[in-house]
Amino acid sequence: MDLHAAIERYAPFNEQEARDRRLLLALLESGQELYTRENEVCHLTASAWVVSPDRQRVLMCYHNIYDSWSWLGGHADGERDLAAVALREVREETSLTHVRLVSPDIYSLEVLTVDGHEKRGAYVSSHLHLNVTYLVEADPSEPLRTKADENSGLAWFGLDEAVRRSSEPWFRERVYPKLNAKLARFEAND
Repeated sequence: MDLHAAIERYAPFNEQEARDRRLLLALLESGQELYTRENEVCHLTASAWVVSPDRQRVLMCYHNIYDSWSWLGGHADGERDLAAVALREVREETSLTHVRLVSPDIYSLEVLTVDGHEKRGAYVSSHLHLNVTYLVEADPSEPLRTKADENSGLAWFGLDEAVRRSSEPWFRERVYPKLNAKLARFEAND
């Protein structure tokens, strides 16, 4: 399904998602290139809220740039199927091989601010990530391996502990609790 149509069809969970949904739709309709990082002001990213089959644990990585425990995800980099981007990023960042979308539908929407930082020796200016999140399931018994250029740790946490482990206030206060609250809509072992 076309991203614009999927976002149009998406039912926002709260005011943040309703406002971010409107902004995402307006930007998609603007004709700007949003699928690549060539747009240095804003571009599309996909994240995965990776849960255990019983929906009691969340897989997080210790993100090197943000110096925090974080969800998994990355840039679209030209790919128009953001669910595929989310799955690709989970596989690349963890070495997991058996991951699956709990649903092909969008799980959450966020417009995220990214402070200026250095990546691979080059400065990246502050910008926005137009983020689409998918709910992904993985097996906690499968071995994990970090991706040294992006993360320095991988761990499964209980739902509340995953929120507490983040050192980024916006994520700890607004994003991760929202993602956990939405889990009630999905029964274990769909």
